Amino acid sequence: MKEIITTFLIFLILSLVGCSLGRPVVDKSVNHLLESTLPERTPAAAKPVVAIAMPSLPPYLDRRELVTRGEGQIVVHENQLWSEPLDAAVARVVAENLRRLSGSTNIQPAANFVTRDYTVLIEIRIDRFDPSLDGRLILECTWKRQPIVGSAATPVAYQTSVTIVEGSTPMSGRVAAMNEALARLSREVAATL
Repeated sequence: MKEIITTFLIFLILSLVGCSLGRPVVDKSVNHLLESTLPERTPAAAKPVVAIAMPSLPPYLDRRELVTRGEGQIVVHENQLWSEPLDAAVARVVAENLRRLSGSTNIQPAANFVTRDYTVLIEIRIDRFDPSLDGRLILECTWKRQPIVGSAATPVAYQTSVTIVEGSTPMSGRVAAMNEALARLSREVAATL
């Protein structure tokens, strides 16, 4: 009888320990997505035909987590994640912004073109795309409107800063400021199309 009680107690203890270890882990991560903030406009024109190259990013930004730079350090926000690679998101949003600004149905990321039937390639090299210590989002980049036929274009330096207004969730204000910075860049690029 003692053996049965001992076996039962061991089984009970193991069951309780197993139940406490088997609890589901709560995922506290938040996935962010860059979006166009420009007014909707149904594209109707066939031109211009423009491809947006995958922008180059500095290595500290080329990661799934959002990062903050300051005083010689990088802070990785492990629970604040991009829903897609940041370079792909920037190309997608700039293409959408340019479509809305120009009314062209043929502006998209270069990877979406089946053949190279675009006439212009927009190349962007991002040097900085993160908050400053004073609560502003800084976008520093160079871009160029590279014709497919002809000589190489000269890069144009671009910089803007957008005030970060804290949103309802962590980093939502920062992502909104990033969307606005891309809208400003897109307006400058659209003026050359």
